[in-house]
Amino acid sequence: MLQVGKKAPDFDMPSTKDMKTLKDNVKLSDYKGKYLVMFFYPLDFTFVCPTELKAFNEKLDEMKKVGAEVLAVSTDSVYSHRAWINTPGDQGGLGSLKYPLASDITKDVSRDYGVLMEDKGIALRGLFIIDPDGVLQYQVVHSLNIGRSVEETLRVLEALKTGGLCQANWKPGQKPLTV
Repeated sequence: MLQVGKKAPDFDMPSTKDMKTLKDNVKLSDYKGKYLVMFFYPLDFTFVCPTELKAFNEKLDEMKKVGAEVLAVSTDSVYSHRAWINTPGDQGGLGSLKYPLASDITKDVSRDYGVLMEDKGIALRGLFIIDPDGVLQYQVVHSLNIGRSVEETLRVLEALKTGGLCQANWKPGQKPLTV
């Protein structure tokens, strides 16, 4: 059962790491020693999803500065992912991305992370932060209509890195609580 504070479920999925061959899978072990921000989105070539993928792409350098990598996952195929990346933004595509998209075509990973809508065969908008030791430290799942806040994800990453107690509305640069 998925639970914060426990080992994150392992995965091995086809990805766009090698856009030419699409034969370079992503595995949880690829991120050992780093934080992983893994987020699920419903479908390629939709409306809210590209706003999220582009927003994470814009903040990727900031994520990397705090020791995190980003991985986006949907139940679409890697071929659909590649087509979406290769389609210009003004034509409904993503354009270039600096992080991979993974294909959970089997729906096993979406199921393991508790975000699969079985009746629709797509994932809810789930975001998970996995620490450098493979332990799930944060999860948020919400409806299909609402995009996520990259700023909040960065805030949570920085709070996790303090190793301390971070009060409500804590912001990077503030000291954790002392007890």
